[in-house]
Amino acid sequence: MTPSTAPPEPRPVLLYLPDGGDIAPPEVQGHEILPGPWGNRGGRCPPEMVDIRGQFCIDRFEAVLVDLRSGRELSPYYAPSRALAKAQNDRWRNARASCATEQGRRLEVPELPAWELDQEFEPKASVLKGTIPSGYLSGINAELACRNAAKRLCRPDEWLMACRGERGLKFPYGASYEPGRCNVNRESHPAQVLHGNPSINHLDPRLNLVRVDGQPLLRPTGATPACGSQWGSDTIYDMVGNLDEWVDDPDGLFVGGFYARNTREGCDSRVSAHPREYYDYSLGVRCCR
Repeated sequence: MTPSTAPPEPRPVLLYLPDGGDIAPPEVQGHEILPGPWGNRGGRCPPEMVDIRGQFCIDRFEAVLVDLRSGRELSPYYAPSRALAKAQNDRWRNARASCATEQGRRLEVPELPAWELDQEFEPKASVLKGTIPSGYLSGINAELACRNAAKRLCRPDEWLMACRGERGLKFPYGASYEPGRCNVNRESHPAQVLHGNPSINHLDPRLNLVRVDGQPLLRPTGATPACGSQWGSDTIYDMVGNLDEWVDDPDGLFVGGFYARNTREGCDSRVSAHPREYYDYSLGVRCCR
């Protein structure tokens, strides 16, 4: 007997379209010090940030969230909220067996640390190389995480300038699209792999664990060196691809594209269809100051 599909997620639900567009449902309108010489241009910016023409600083990698008080790392596979994380952990432990695909039934739900289930916490953005960046961020939590790190959300114009690099190009690496240079427009969508439908179950905590042909769809920070925005001897990684990133816009705006977004717009990729309260697996942040 063919297993039934897991029940759909509660709204808000991202609607994935083949052309790369995304629309909302009609009714939903102190630092981590990194090792190594980072080329800080005289130390104007903290060691984990890149100096952009002396105008502002931007995180070198997408954020990994930690608890503000304890410094313990939060699971990157859940929203940074005890209640929301517990609800999704419970839901998918029960729903996994009824997923539509074999991989959906087989892939285990990521563990939540006991303290994250039992204690309230507050997210703080941390910058670490070689670590899975935190997804499932709303614009509100992205702003809070940056503020708790003594930083802020990047303005859209700042983010775009940083992405284009010193030469002001459309892509971090050049003037035209080159397949495979950034972790974007990948061969598979994780919800299709797990649920047989790319438009459902976007809060499933397993989505960013999906591997295709043995390779992860979401990569660790800094794992795609070909997708670097160059500023002098310094580099910002994954401004295109890996995760979409929230920027400072009162109506809600995220930019850059995530690994499964079917876009060739490079630094110009932007989605404004979702309010700041919205979140799903594909949304992260990097901070400015």
